Amino acid sequence: MSRVPVAKTCKLYIGGKYPRSESGRTVPVEDPAGTVLAHAARASRKDLRDAVEAAQKALEGWSNATAYLRGQILHRIAEFMESRRDELAGAIRSVEGSTAAAARREVDRAVDRTISFAGWTDKISSLIGGQCAVAGPFYTMSVAEPVGVCAVAAPARPSLLGLVTAIMPPLAAGNTVVALASEANPLPTVVLGEILGVSDVPAGVVNLLTGGVGEIVPAMASHRQIAAIGGIGLPGEVAAGAAEAAAESLKRVRFSSVTPERADLEDHERWTAPETVANWIEMKSIWHPASLD
Repeated sequence: MSRVPVAKTCKLYIGGKYPRSESGRTVPVEDPAGTVLAHAARASRKDLRDAVEAAQKALEGWSNATAYLRGQILHRIAEFMESRRDELAGAIRSVEGSTAAAARREVDRAVDRTISFAGWTDKISSLIGGQCAVAGPFYTMSVAEPVGVCAVAAPARPSLLGLVTAIMPPLAAGNTVVALASEANPLPTVVLGEILGVSDVPAGVVNLLTGGVGEIVPAMASHRQIAAIGGIGLPGEVAAGAAEAAAESLKRVRFSSVTPERADLEDHERWTAPETVANWIEMKSIWHPASLD
């Protein structure tokens, strides 16, 4: 007797939990032959609002944690990704039709990139901050601080490496993140959400949505509790519209206009350079009299 395989119904990852979309919508995730592998939740604006609320609640604890602790937590994510390497590679290969070697290489790049950003957490402030030269009897120091809740959108391809490249810089800077998965292949994002749920990441620090770029990115841009928005290789009209909408609430806009080809995102030095973290930091200047006489 033949049996009908049970396709996985993937959920969102918000506030450390796995809710279904409040809209009840799902989209089929198919392999290159058209076979349905899973059903991914199609996030709504309400789901985005819930994710931003969770990120806002987690912001104080995450931004005030020591840089060393944040680095250890990011390192822990990499450890869990390494332990589920085959599952992540399978999620990439099953939808994108890539070779087993190419899928494993993407997972390796994603793990290595996470490790790199774990190393930046306790170094970036010293690198971009410091004493400023000013005219007058003052000592002036520039101190790096996170901007707040950040929203990012991953490219369509490569689905896992693109997501990691989008979320790790703001996390390393001490921000909380709401991320939109690759619309073409959300499965690696679903697996990453399961990894985050059993790692040391505090609830709400990372929130993962699956759904339509054209629906969620404009909502991110107009949400007033989001302090910065970014993405890699988004459609030009979506990025342009989001940048315009973000201006109303004075958001920082960090869209990358590069074509998200695999060769581009595999340039490790380029995508882990200090400015990738500094993009998600604001500088506070502290003035103090040089003499109290």
